[in-house]
Amino acid sequence: MINVPNEIPLARPRVGSAGSTGTWRILKPVIHYEKCTRCRLCYFYCVENTIDLEKNLYPVIDYDYCKGCGVCAQVCPVAAIEMIKEVK
Repeated sequence: MINVPNEIPLARPRVGSAGSTGTWRILKPVIHYEKCTRCRLCYFYCVENTIDLEKNLYPVIDYDYCKGCGVCAQVCPVAAIEMIKEVK
């Protein structure tokens, strides 16, 4: 039997590779943890690498670099991520 590590090696971009978001984001993702199944799809598909996993594997979003593209909400199979209007 092959021994598979718990973490999958990925080639991921640097966090916020396009720079910090600033004040121009219109929508931001909000995670509803009571719905989250910890599937990690949001983590894998985040184009800015701004979603990290806590030790319990729940996703956490770094809003300093999140661009609000909504990819995470689109790939979530249980609709646990909602895009809401950014309040400044």
